[in-house]
This record gives sequence, C-alpha cells and structure tokens, in this order.
Amino acid sequence: MEYLSNELLIESYLKAKELKLSSEFILLIEEELERRCLLQKIVQSS
Repeated sequence: MEYLSNELLIESYLKAKELKLSSEFILLIEEELERRCLLQKIVQSS
C-alpha cells in the first residue's frame, strides 16, 4: 500500500465502506491510513 497516494488510499477506503467489503480489508486500509496520520482527517470530515 505504500505505493498508493494519500488521495487514492482515502478514496479506496471510502469506496470499500460504501460497498461494505470485508471488515478485514477495511481494517487493513484503516491501519495504513493511521500509519500515515490520515484516519483522523477522515473521521473528522464524516
């Protein structure tokens, strides 16, 4: 996931949530968002 831009990672996360993909996949994206300090930004804007 290191090769994804922040914007693409966020878009992927939001789409995964929208499509109700597996919780394991969403968790994997959340962990990467947290590693990049982006998860809080998404939570605040929701």
